[in-house]
Amino acid sequence: MENRYPELPKTYDPSSFEDRIYKMWLDSGYFTPDPDDRRPPFCVVIPPPNVTGQLHMGHALDETLQDILVRYKRMSGFNTLWVPGTDHAGIATQIKVEENLRKTEGVTRYDLGREEFLRRVWAWKEKYGSTIITQLQKLGSSCDFTREAFTMSPNLSRAVRKVFVSLYDKGLIYRGLRITNVCPHCKTVISDAEVDYKEIDGSFWYVRYPVKGEPGSFVTIATTRPETMLGDTAVAVAPGDERFARLVGKTLILPLVGREIPVVADENVDPAFGTGCVKITPAHDPNDYETGLRHGLENIIVIDNDGKITEEGGVYAGLDRFEARRRIVADLEAGGYLVKIEKMTHSVGHCYRCGTVLEPVASRQWFVKMKPLAEPAIECVRRGDTSFVPERFSKNYFNWMENIKDWCISRQLWWGHRIPAFYCADCGKITVSDRDVDVCPNCGSRNMSQDEDVLDTWFSSALWPFTVLGWPDQTEDLKKYYPTSVLVTGYDIITFWVSKMIFMGLEFMGEKPFSYTFIHGLVRDAQGRKMSKSLGNGIDPLEIIRNYGADALRFALATGNSPGNDMRFSDERLEAARNFANKLWNASRFVLMNLTVDRIGLPETGELSAADKWILDRYNELCRTVNQNLDKFEVGVALAALYDFVWDVFCDWYIELSKSALADRGSAENLTTQKVISYVLTGILRLLHPFMPFITEEIYQSLPHGGQPDSIMISDFPVYDPELVFPAESESITRLTSTIRAIRARRTEMNVPPSRKTRLYIETARPGDFGEQTFPYFMRLASATAVEVSTSFDGKVSSDNAAQIVTDSATVYLPLSELIDTEKEKARLGAELNKARAEIARLEAKLSNQGFVSKAPAAVVEAEREKLRRQKQTEAGIEAALSKL
Repeated sequence: MENRYPELPKTYDPSSFEDRIYKMWLDSGYFTPDPDDRRPPFCVVIPPPNVTGQLHMGHALDETLQDILVRYKRMSGFNTLWVPGTDHAGIATQIKVEENLRKTEGVTRYDLGREEFLRRVWAWKEKYGSTIITQLQKLGSSCDFTREAFTMSPNLSRAVRKVFVSLYDKGLIYRGLRITNVCPHCKTVISDAEVDYKEIDGSFWYVRYPVKGEPGSFVTIATTRPETMLGDTAVAVAPGDERFARLVGKTLILPLVGREIPVVADENVDPAFGTGCVKITPAHDPNDYETGLRHGLENIIVIDNDGKITEEGGVYAGLDRFEARRRIVADLEAGGYLVKIEKMTHSVGHCYRCGTVLEPVASRQWFVKMKPLAEPAIECVRRGDTSFVPERFSKNYFNWMENIKDWCISRQLWWGHRIPAFYCADCGKITVSDRDVDVCPNCGSRNMSQDEDVLDTWFSSALWPFTVLGWPDQTEDLKKYYPTSVLVTGYDIITFWVSKMIFMGLEFMGEKPFSYTFIHGLVRDAQGRKMSKSLGNGIDPLEIIRNYGADALRFALATGNSPGNDMRFSDERLEAARNFANKLWNASRFVLMNLTVDRIGLPETGELSAADKWILDRYNELCRTVNQNLDKFEVGVALAALYDFVWDVFCDWYIELSKSALADRGSAENLTTQKVISYVLTGILRLLHPFMPFITEEIYQSLPHGGQPDSIMISDFPVYDPELVFPAESESITRLTSTIRAIRARRTEMNVPPSRKTRLYIETARPGDFGEQTFPYFMRLASATAVEVSTSFDGKVSSDNAAQIVTDSATVYLPLSELIDTEKEKARLGAELNKARAEIARLEAKLSNQGFVSKAPAAVVEAEREKLRRQKQTEAGIEAALSKL
């Protein structure tokens, strides 16, 4: 009977079917679940990429891991929802649009005005905002795009206002003067979580401050930021420090400025640090700010949000802070105030977005009071309501949350959620409302204005798990899918985002936002370096998809993936992935070419051969391994098990073992083998589908699936079946394959071509383990002409006249006379022996030359002696081989 199924194309070409298959999935509605479906929910919300971003390798890893889990759970019978979406990315998007305006029109946002600038940003978002979503689809992401969210959509904007007002009414949001982190490049305040501390080279400048009324008397301070001295309002010493006790209460003259400043005693001063005298600049240092509060000192802001010296800086006004530093140091030296300069390294805060050195500046900002929100969030993780995978990352979380400071949420930007605070110009009343306020509720004035600042991007992102499901409305999605099941994200945003989602979810939903936080590492280059524009080592995932296909990229990212650990990405990974896809493709072509059955299903157990039972037993164990590891988020372990099974067990062994039965068309054995091989192949495709969705769907569509779902993505995920356990047969075939493998390895060592066949003598204590049913396998797969099995071959064959192969179940002999042409081998070995002896003679002559031994470096002499030792070993080995011949 001829095969009934069309052959797959000879060459695996993912570009010929990936787009077609993805369209089929979208059109089918398979990604869109019904909240009324009574099956247990499994919900994942995508970490929203920047709306104007491009897919990079970090996204590719993140989305691949999510899609693996989502497809696995969908196939495992869960009502599965994966919500996609994008983040408005306040700073990043505004900077991108501003740069475009400067390049294309030569204007700034101030030239356009707020309303027109925001219109331009929205236009930019509409033009480029869907790019990354399209790119996610190229990767195969099975998100429900009918539920796509955006952090500035009308509903999410309504939710943000509601949350702000609620927290304000509870006293958890307030406006106050604090030291904040200003990025001069981004021209805005950023939160503590957005500060990236780096060790950099710096200096301690030692400066003398004259004591008023005491000519020749000075106090010496040490500073790493001499430009901030323009804002000094005191010098502090430790209480009880006898060196400076007499100076407390006295007045100093601030060099270059001439301002009179007091000497104060403050418990925050470490007398052992520096000179023991500390300059106090309340407006530009968080510790100095607290000292200023304790002593009623003035806040003099001398550096603005652009990183330039303010009018308070006198002659230095308008200078960049670092240029001002150079001039101030020069002027201090010229005035005789500079004592010395010490080089040092210190930790300096940088903007995590752009890398600019941050400037601490006192300013009036909006803050979230964190301690009342952090405490229940800490307990949520401590109780195990939300678990980190791997667990070690909970330490990062606890360290951040237990030492958390109030969160600065206002940003000096135009793009974002504008703070819903309204100011009355007549009575000064501040009204916070989730609706625009046109009339002052206090005095009735219409002279109202809204706060100019916008909220930190992370404020709206913190609400993501419940707002994308419809909150503040009590939607069916919210009832069904909250709390979500797992958050997949990198360890680098545990403090930025994960922590905020947990406390916001508890505060507004009364419940954790997700049960698990699956933490993955970073994708690094082949040398282990972080990918960056400056290094030029970035890899474009879309280019990989064009060249290798999405499945190869996903396979390469999932291979070896271990929760929490960074991974190195290389061309070798992609080649291995493509080779695996080719192997699967070709194996499937072979199966299809030999297939006539019209349904996938197993025959009766009594019809199964030992090889059939072996493959089913191994496949069954594979099902257990893959399920167990995916449930533990051990994606890399699950994929490794699949790789080994497909490549080694199925392709290299079972297909070979089954060829004779498949060639015997019309026989009962043929039909049984067809059923088994198609059943196992279909199971492999289902197990692989979460990892490699496109190739598995394409092959599945070519296989018979009468009575099965139309798409593999909604078929059942294979699970362990206690009816498919065949320990005896599994042990028997494993023994057979390991013996054949050992024979092949020995023949390879001896350079024996497969075409040269020989008799096999198998010596074993249990001859029944190698019954006549195994002989055809040895003859076809181990190049045997005949097989003899016995408990002993004493006198017939031995290690003297045969190649001996020892396994854990038998000793196999291959007669040397049949493996090689004795005369030719003697001639070859004789030539090798002559060559070795000539080299020995040369080396011995060289080492007997005292001139060489005494003058050459010891290492060179020893290297020559080692060569001589190796050549003598070679000589002995060749002589032994010749004696056997």
